[in-house]
Amino acid sequence: MLKRIAFIFMLVVGMLALAGCGSNSSDTGANKEAASSDKTEVMVLAAASLTDALNELKPAFEKEHNDVSVTYSFGSSGKLAQQIEQGAPADVFLSASKKDMDTLQDKNAIAKNSRADFAKNELVLIVPKNSQLAVKSFEDINPDQLKNLAIGEPESVPVGRYTKETFEKLDMWQKLQNKLVLGKDVRQVLTYVESGNADAGVVYASDAKTSEKVNVLATAKPEWHKPIVYPGAVVASTKHSKEAQAFLDYLKSEKGQEVLKKYGFQ
Repeated sequence: MLKRIAFIFMLVVGMLALAGCGSNSSDTGANKEAASSDKTEVMVLAAASLTDALNELKPAFEKEHNDVSVTYSFGSSGKLAQQIEQGAPADVFLSASKKDMDTLQDKNAIAKNSRADFAKNELVLIVPKNSQLAVKSFEDINPDQLKNLAIGEPESVPVGRYTKETFEKLDMWQKLQNKLVLGKDVRQVLTYVESGNADAGVVYASDAKTSEKVNVLATAKPEWHKPIVYPGAVVASTKHSKEAQAFLDYLKSEKGQEVLKKYGFQ
């Protein structure tokens, strides 16, 4: 009888110990969730050409600002500007063109005095690695030698606008019309060329640098197109202006500029 009572007592003690462990585990999970929710999330809408540089920059920034978590949404600057106009949640806008930032500034959609240029770029002609296309300058392009040429959509993609300006300057735009394959952003243009779905393409020098599947044949002269300047700004509707400005400041700092230079930005 005493053995039976002792067994039951030990069984009850064991169950209570297990219950206690379960409670501690739950508390730990709740604590982790609480700690995570303490961080301020900064949403950055950025030009697709900044993808690699910003992804490398993110952990370094978050280490210095351990109360901030950065989330990116990449795309064409024109489309992102439209999203901000339409009220999409955003704290920072990083554009690949002044035009799209000007549009938001004219509509008071960016915070006053927050706008700043943080990078420059160049326009280059690329071909697949195994291409035999013999071109040393944009001026050497012969439409008859191309089945197709990938460029960004000129109406919404800055690299497409710069490309159009270049070919108009060279009096080649109309001659190339039936050769053009339009990309939704510069990274799609790069992919078309990498995959061989386009004989050639026009991208930023920074994008070409990220790929081992393409060769750069020529660089456009800066006088052929408007300056390729990247402005950044805090979005006027942000609820995290302090953290958003901190991210912009980091991008302009020596550390941020080193990362941008690493990926081909000037």
